[in-house]
Amino acid sequence: MALSFLHQTKPEPLVHRDLKPANILIDRNYVSKISDVGLARLVPASVANNVTQYHMTSAAGTFCYIDPEYQQTGMLATKSDIYSLGIMLLQIITAKSPMGLAHHVSRAIDKGTFKDMLDPVVTDWPVEEATAFAKLCLRCAELRKKDRPDLGKDIVPELLRLKNLGMDNESGQK
Repeated sequence: MALSFLHQTKPEPLVHRDLKPANILIDRNYVSKISDVGLARLVPASVANNVTQYHMTSAAGTFCYIDPEYQQTGMLATKSDIYSLGIMLLQIITAKSPMGLAHHVSRAIDKGTFKDMLDPVVTDWPVEEATAFAKLCLRCAELRKKDRPDLGKDIVPELLRLKNLGMDNESGQK
């Protein structure tokens, strides 16, 4: 995953700061590419090795996708991008606007109506899998960075599992 590559850049992790659907390009093989790295920032090695965040004087990004903790405090971390990723992934499965999306999804899950929020273009959602995935996305969109999951340990393995599940279902239907 491209974001994982950016976050593991040595000697300094790279934080994109403006992840949103318009900045994700898909090639003909459905491989995603991250674009528009104009706001990206390196977290200095001296800081990266000792702490998980770096203070910027002013927050940058796109409304609805910007990490609220970063926006409020100016403290930048790789988990700032995880917030944006969570919102984008929720958009993928719901086809809804990012405005208040995490709140609406959370309420729908609590009320047992999340199935109604899923993108209606897809007619055969595995609702249990989609709900579990939405819960992971909501963890990504937690207000506090420390409550967000780790990209390499939590998010990427789940994305790979779901990809394999989809491929297994696809090959079973042929």
